[in-house]
Amino acid sequence: MAWSFHGKVQLGGLLLSLLGWVCSCVSTALPQWKTLNLDLNQMETWTLGLWQVCVDQEEVATVCKAFESFLALPLELQVSRILVVASHMLGLLGLLLSASGSECFRFHRMKWVYKRQFCLLGGTLEVSASATMLFPVSWVAHSTIRDFWDDSVPEIVPRWEFGDALFLGWTAGVFLALGGLLLILSACVGKEDVPSAWIAGPAAPLPGATGEESHSFLHLTPRPRIMVI
Repeated sequence: MAWSFHGKVQLGGLLLSLLGWVCSCVSTALPQWKTLNLDLNQMETWTLGLWQVCVDQEEVATVCKAFESFLALPLELQVSRILVVASHMLGLLGLLLSASGSECFRFHRMKWVYKRQFCLLGGTLEVSASATMLFPVSWVAHSTIRDFWDDSVPEIVPRWEFGDALFLGWTAGVFLALGGLLLILSACVGKEDVPSAWIAGPAAPLPGATGEESHSFLHLTPRPRIMVI
């Protein structure tokens, strides 16, 4: 199967969007949004996520406990929970619509203009999923930096630092944005390959016209459905 240019762009956008969506799901599930190392006990590391807090005791075990109350969470974690779930839903819906409008899937009697609209809408949803993923990750990172450099907190108190899930969330947002932009680009550069309904053909000679004038005069006639050569 020969791929056109906008078909290759569509495929690249779909792959990037799928990779970004998977990374965003993994980042949401991981508890390493924040990490805390205790100077008094180097064998113990605390990690904080959107859904639970864990204590990693070296050579012993990792104990995790889910948050009991949503309202008891800090504001950035409350908003982050809502936005990441919205990002997953937007990303999944965008993937389904973009796949339906791509060259990989051909549905019977589906017009090209509908496939183009599906691809354009899917790319827009992927960009929206990127924004709703990058915002909570960046907000949690901002609050972590603010608390880390807070002068009102004594230096002896341990400070939360960036976790691996934040970097994975940023990566997911970039992949979703690139995939969505490629899908939008593929919808813009694609052209409908439909033959013109009219072609130029010789016209009947006008009354009183000479032979040369009659051959040079052209008019539009309907293109035949079947052309036999």
